[in-house]
Amino acid sequence: MTADLPIRARALPFANRVEVRFGKAFPVALLVDEAALARLAEAIEAAGTELRNANGPTRAQG
Repeated sequence: MTADLPIRARALPFANRVEVRFGKAFPVALLVDEAALARLAEAIEAAGTELRNANGPTRAQG
């Protein structure tokens, strides 16, 4: 997954889920129950924090 990959999310109230689609022509869909949304967000944030910490502090170039 890269920054230019289209990501669309929409609520599916009839199913009590959120659908997240990645891509255009043949998107991959992730269906997440409402109860699991907070856990998914926490997991993504934790992984982002780990990644930032693994890269170490950024240094100014000049």
